[in-house]
Amino acid sequence: MTALAKTESPSRAASVQKVVSKGGIEAWLVEDYAVPLVALEFAVKGGAAQDPQGKPGVATMLAGLLDEGAGPYDSDAFHRALDDHAIEMSFSADRDVLGGRMQTLSRNSDRAFELLRMAVTQARLDEEPLERVRSQLYAGLKREVNDPDYVAGRTFRAMSYPGHPYSAPVRGELESLPALTRADLLAMRSSMLARDTLKIAVVGAIDAVTLAKHLDDVFGDLPEKSNLGVIGDIDVAGAGMRYVVDVDVPQSTIRFGRQGIGRKDVDFVPATVINHILGGGIFSARLFREVREKRGLAYSVYSQLATYDHGAMLIGGTSTKNERAAESMDVIQAEISNLSEHGPTEEELDKAKKYLIGSYALRFDTSTKIAGQLVHLQSEGYDVTYLDERNKLIAAVTMEDAKRAAKHLFGDAKLLVAVAGRPEGM
Repeated sequence: MTALAKTESPSRAASVQKVVSKGGIEAWLVEDYAVPLVALEFAVKGGAAQDPQGKPGVATMLAGLLDEGAGPYDSDAFHRALDDHAIEMSFSADRDVLGGRMQTLSRNSDRAFELLRMAVTQARLDEEPLERVRSQLYAGLKREVNDPDYVAGRTFRAMSYPGHPYSAPVRGELESLPALTRADLLAMRSSMLARDTLKIAVVGAIDAVTLAKHLDDVFGDLPEKSNLGVIGDIDVAGAGMRYVVDVDVPQSTIRFGRQGIGRKDVDFVPATVINHILGGGIFSARLFREVREKRGLAYSVYSQLATYDHGAMLIGGTSTKNERAAESMDVIQAEISNLSEHGPTEEELDKAKKYLIGSYALRFDTSTKIAGQLVHLQSEGYDVTYLDERNKLIAAVTMEDAKRAAKHLFGDAKLLVAVAGRPEGM
């Protein structure tokens, strides 16, 4: 646990330094010498939304190969170098960003930053690890092809964003993975890994001067400008429609949703509170109470707000017996309609606000969590001051705000629904 997490400070933002290197590379730094560790996280814009048309999975494969050999080291030698110095390093891609994370003992930080530099700027993308990563992705998709959860989620996304990059699976498809080439990976690396969209956070036993030098060493050789394809903004399609994919299983897996609210919208914070009341809370949420506790229809049910760079959605899900799938959706629909029409109760609003405010600290209880949160905020366009403003914004949500946001979020309560199974009555 870090000093930032432990200290009852009136200001989280005051613990964050904005470090700018001689080369103009900026990072948010939280110095913490309680334990001799350094954690770094970074992200660049692009992600799976930049996969070439008809070739989903390129960003995921590229991320999987960045630590599979770099500079003078092949895959085995690179991993031995990491293991010899107890350095943790990994890379990943989601819909809008490609990112990496590194954690090391402070005494090994010079070596860790050196290896990170190689991975970021000199990844070899050799044939053997490329085929191995491809095989791993292929095997994972093959296992999931008849998994109801995967099928429902994939169907929901395809129906939500038809013809848009967000409709494609991040990890690719069985049909497209064999066609992905090293040239595809090189093209994505050269277009995406650049300094203009780079966001970095570092937490741990390192000072600003030392970090600034490492920033130039690690990221200074990246191109100044990225060359990303234009991605259009899109709303969720298909509200009121239900799609059923036949899977021979005793339970139906359900995904439901509709258009969401963007993170910069005036109603986003009140909508966060409203979603917690609907299905974001664990035991206090209406869906949990009505679907599980009162009727025993499902073990779990949830809803969440998803905000992407070019779209936003409310999405939720549950799994239930085939013969009770229609009843479960009726209950979910009724609760959304009720919240849209009447809003929450005073008790629900008060409990949701208290939980969201009190639980925020749990996002900052380790160095890696802090680094991840700081990069997330930067990538979503927030300043460091949001660390202090966020709970104040939650606390300021009034019943009027909550009712307005509920009407904005749920509207006519029509949902896009995707089901994998053999649901009766649907």
